Amino acid sequence: MEDLELARACALYADDKKAENIRILDLRGISPISDYFVICTALSTPQLRAVRDEIIERMKEEHGTAPNVKDGNFESQWIIIVYGNVMVHILTPEKREYYCLEELWGDASELALTVEAPEPEKQPKVKKAAVKKVAAKKAAKAKAKK
Repeated sequence: MEDLELARACALYADDKKAENIRILDLRGISPISDYFVICTALSTPQLRAVRDEIIERMKEEHGTAPNVKDGNFESQWIIIVYGNVMVHILTPEKREYYCLEELWGDASELALTVEAPEPEKQPKVKKAAVKKVAAKKAAKAKAKK
């Protein structure tokens, strides 16, 4: 199984346990420790456990793969599971906000969670003032035509 497929499988299993804000970061050429990060949020300690267990059990059952490393405990609110070049991070919202892994690895590109899904697009930020100006111009033109 290729590393990207493994990362996507882990993301899918986390999603099956209702993990939130799941992301896959491509760290190839950026990090010496891992090629892919799967980062997700669990809203409670029981959900941390459920997401961790789902990933470990399904990887073993469906792919015959056990993790190389399991680290973290429920009190730390951050669980790490390592499968070769794929590192899965399961964090509570507070720990995810505090450690900001996506910002720390900001040079990494984000990958689609599934093969069928399009790559995430960065949405341009539209200023509300610009939108209001366009709407005001259209209203003025409509009024002038009357």
